[in-house]
Amino acid sequence: MTILGTRLSRSWLAAMVAIGCVLSVAGAWQAGLTWELPAALAFAWISALLAVIDLVDRRLPNQVTLAAYPILGALLLLPAVAERNWAAYGRAWGACLMLVAIYLVLALASPSGLGMGDVKLAGSIGLVLGWGSWTAPLWATALAFVIGGLVSLVLLATRRATRRSEIPFGPWMLLGAWVLIVL
Repeated sequence: MTILGTRLSRSWLAAMVAIGCVLSVAGAWQAGLTWELPAALAFAWISALLAVIDLVDRRLPNQVTLAAYPILGALLLLPAVAERNWAAYGRAWGACLMLVAIYLVLALASPSGLGMGDVKLAGSIGLVLGWGSWTAPLWATALAFVIGGLVSLVLLATRRATRRSEIPFGPWMLLGAWVLIVL
């Protein structure tokens, strides 16, 4: 099956569905029956789709990374209006801009290390985690680099990658975000 230009085998498709289900349960567990639940569920499926595509094709498609902004922004508008929590909504967008700026600087400083898809994904992560606090997006970023570094070391040690290999970073960014969401 082809999704957004990426040919996925049945096993990758099954992995995407499994990841989406697990993240949906994690997001629902964290959000509970609140106005934040729709945004958590949407982010779960966006995460599953992007993680699998990045692992298979080493890219994060604009059709998803850019569409995530209005989708998540609109879904976070629900709790902002219902709970009159405009401070959290403003913080979410501020964290979005903050992570985009951080990742943009990193991508420009090391174009072979981070791609523009990672920069666009960072904004969505900032938007979702920024709803709760200013520090969560920063911790998720630090955690993503730790996880990505450990995965790279394991791949190098097992000779499944070389120093010149391209290793996708999006899945580790998302894993770092979801660890923070669950915790």
